[in-house]
Amino acid sequence: MDHLQALRVFVAVAKTKSFTAGARSLGLSAPSATRAISTLEDALGARLFTRTTRRVRLTDVGHRFAEEVRDILAQLQSAEDSVSGAAATPVGRLRITCPQEFGRMYVAPLVADFLEAYPEITAEVLMVDRYVNLVEEGYDVALRIGELPASGLSATRVGAVRRVVCGAPAYLEAFGHPSVPADLVKHHRVVVTGAALQEWHFGPDQSTIVRIYPRLTVNSVAAAIAIARQGWGLARVLSYQIADDLRKGSLVAVLTDDEPHPIPVHLVHPLGRKAPAKLRAFLDFSANRLRQIGALRYEQGPSVKD
Repeated sequence: MDHLQALRVFVAVAKTKSFTAGARSLGLSAPSATRAISTLEDALGARLFTRTTRRVRLTDVGHRFAEEVRDILAQLQSAEDSVSGAAATPVGRLRITCPQEFGRMYVAPLVADFLEAYPEITAEVLMVDRYVNLVEEGYDVALRIGELPASGLSATRVGAVRRVVCGAPAYLEAFGHPSVPADLVKHHRVVVTGAALQEWHFGPDQSTIVRIYPRLTVNSVAAAIAIARQGWGLARVLSYQIADDLRKGSLVAVLTDDEPHPIPVHLVHPLGRKAPAKLRAFLDFSANRLRQIGALRYEQGPSVKD
């Protein structure tokens, strides 16, 4: 097996955390993948994986090597695409990750339309409310809501959302509108698991803090919104999640003058200008679509290096 193929095997095993699954993804046998990794480790003079009977994990050296190798293979694929004409007709598998509720509302229908426009691309969408390491977990692009930490990734801003406290008109008529954040302690509050249960921050600099002791905690944003909609109490959610409710009047936003600054929304990917054709096509398509969503209150901003 040549060195380039050994690098492909290494990336496949790192992605799947399994010699068998990694080999299968390349149409190889598990023993041939094991031999390729052993030869690669001998050539490098370093262990790339920690192997046990149940798990295969990258070593610290393996993690660093994986980042470099993925970038090299992506550049090679981009060069091959340019020669073969694939740059004009994007092809391949695209792996996307995004927050669960945002994915259900916006990303899933967007990806379906994208695949209609690009019939030679297939896609996998992971909707999960946790940080996904694009390099380690093998994803091409992420939609992220929030300030971006320094990471070396490329990011394109597509909009912004707000943290909104809301309630049903009937509830507010019965219990009154909170006029300042401190009034929230007088109200029923439903909180989503994983949110800041003890403190809600208000004001442009988030310096106003209200300690929240919810009477009801749920593990679903949709459930919290439904409970607020039925008139039980107040919920705090992101503005895009209740845009239709606000427009229809089934929910009313309160304390709008005390909201923190809007939270940025970005498309993030690891390959910058060296991204393959399939990813460039998706970034162009999705950025244009997302910027047209009124609920994101898009403000023009440049692509940046995260």
